[in-house]
Amino acid sequence: MRKACLLTALVCTTLFCGTILSQAQAQTASRLDRIKSAGKVRVCIWPDYYSITYRNTRTGALEGIDIELARELAADLGVKVEFVDSSFKTLIADLTEDKCDVSMHGIGITPARQEKLDFSRPHLRSGIYAITTKTNPAVATWADIDKPGIVVAAQAGTYMVDVMKAELKQASLNVVATPEAREQEVMSGRADLFMTDYPYSRKMLARHDWAKLLAPPTPLAPTAYAYAMAKGDRLWRDTVDGFVERAKKDGRLLKAATNNGLEAIVDKD
Repeated sequence: MRKACLLTALVCTTLFCGTILSQAQAQTASRLDRIKSAGKVRVCIWPDYYSITYRNTRTGALEGIDIELARELAADLGVKVEFVDSSFKTLIADLTEDKCDVSMHGIGITPARQEKLDFSRPHLRSGIYAITTKTNPAVATWADIDKPGIVVAAQAGTYMVDVMKAELKQASLNVVATPEAREQEVMSGRADLFMTDYPYSRKMLARHDWAKLLAPPTPLAPTAYAYAMAKGDRLWRDTVDGFVERAKKDGRLLKAATNNGLEAIVDKD
């Protein structure tokens, strides 16, 4: 009787372990399998990100380095690409709730995001810049920023918020919801400047005559930008990471960067 019980327990344990292993293996391969089966990869983008993932307001067409590279990723996978509107504020939720398979909109790798998401190797690297108005007498150089009475705007969900919380000792920080809100705060005079990165600063200088760029004397918080995925799917993460590696080696990354004026911030490692 005892031997029979032990045998039964052993069989059950083996079956249980086998089931868990099968589930783990299925989970690991499931996203890539699903993408192949569906014939499409769902890519989250932030459509206001100039030179990265930008919806042209005149034509409605999507353009930018990560639009080009998302199409290259889909081509490598042998599937179509489906773009899904997202934002930095909803980045984590959109991935963990399966709104998309990968986020490709120049996502800064931060410790807080790494706790929740997996990342590919970096493809870009940018520091922080400030945009003010040409007519603001209070802010002429970077050294004028952290002074009493100066108001700095930053967009919620971006890494600029945490950096400014740590950097500013005398100036005030105003966290706003959208990039347009940052601009409105500065144009209205409620804020003296807003913080952004290299790609978005290019948009401001190209589109707005009133905009003035302030660069720090040394790079501030240079941050690696990469592609983000929900945690736990090693095969899918390695697939995206392998794509970035190939794009670096075969010139597709540099070509897409050059097409969008971002060759200066390509991560070459």
